Amino acid sequence: MRLLLAPMEGLLDDVLRVALTRVGGYDHAVSEFARVSGTLLPDRFFRRIVPELDRGGRTVAGTPVHVQMLGSDPACMAANAARLARLNPPGIDLNFGCPAPTVNRHGGGAALLDEPELLWRIAQAVRAALPPGMPLSAKMRLGVRDAGRAQECAQALADGGAQWLVVHARTKADGYRPPAHWEWVARIAAAVPVPVVANGEVWTAQDWVRCREVSGVADVMLGRGAVADPFLACRIRAGGLDEPDADERAAEWQALRPLIGEFVQGVQRKVEARHAPGRIKQWVQMLARRHEAARALFACIRPLRSLPEVAAELQRHGIHAPQPGDAPAGDPWQRIEHPPLALKAMARAA
Repeated sequence: MRLLLAPMEGLLDDVLRVALTRVGGYDHAVSEFARVSGTLLPDRFFRRIVPELDRGGRTVAGTPVHVQMLGSDPACMAANAARLARLNPPGIDLNFGCPAPTVNRHGGGAALLDEPELLWRIAQAVRAALPPGMPLSAKMRLGVRDAGRAQECAQALADGGAQWLVVHARTKADGYRPPAHWEWVARIAAAVPVPVVANGEVWTAQDWVRCREVSGVADVMLGRGAVADPFLACRIRAGGLDEPDADERAAEWQALRPLIGEFVQGVQRKVEARHAPGRIKQWVQMLARRHEAARALFACIRPLRSLPEVAAELQRHGIHAPQPGDAPAGDPWQRIEHPPLALKAMARAA
């Protein structure tokens, strides 16, 4: 069983990867896409999107980060993959799942799922450009408007050299509207000779159980569910399949507060001050889906425009937000233990 951490353009970047992988539970993460559009990208471009490349391709907590590439020209994708390979990423992933109109209008992401032969040529060219031992995977949706060519697309990618496929179980037209059609993951898995990973609408441990039952695959990628519930992966790993009660959620929130403070510090280092409030609100709004305290916090920071105002409100809610030049709020290599699970483990040991 593998649990993978999904890429989420504009939200789950290197700063949030630090936070979520400190909580742990993931076999590897996948970066946001590096867009390839006709030029040979410099090393600094890849390092900007995936600064983990300067740490052996791992987050500060040690989780491997596979670098995702998006593009439609096989030769250009191959040339850039060869350049990226010199930076020794733990793996490379191809994006055929992004439904964003701005990406799709320029021949990228899920828009290519009407062209299985092009998918094969891209995968084959990239595979040929990489060292033999470097993993290559691909992430796809079920199709553009329907799932009629889903198996054909998956076969094209596997035949082209993708060593496993992540299937987001919705079409491009579906966007992120529920439900996710996990039964199609089972059909794709039966059609290809490589492992398949299920993705989409896994918000809880019970969703994870149902996803595996319906899809018939062991491996699952978590995206928005992981952002909303940072302890989801470690709870699954520990067999905690019941929803946490109010006391457990309160204990989780206490454990998350310093992590949120470190995230705020990382955001300030990465983006201009005028953009920082929006990034902070994004994560707090997602956390509000699972934590009552986050709902209260989001209600307070939502109307605020400036970073000092947001930082002051965070402080009022018990979240210290260090300034960019300050030392990290905690040891970034230290795992954030899930409080109820840690107590249960101590009780078992006794």
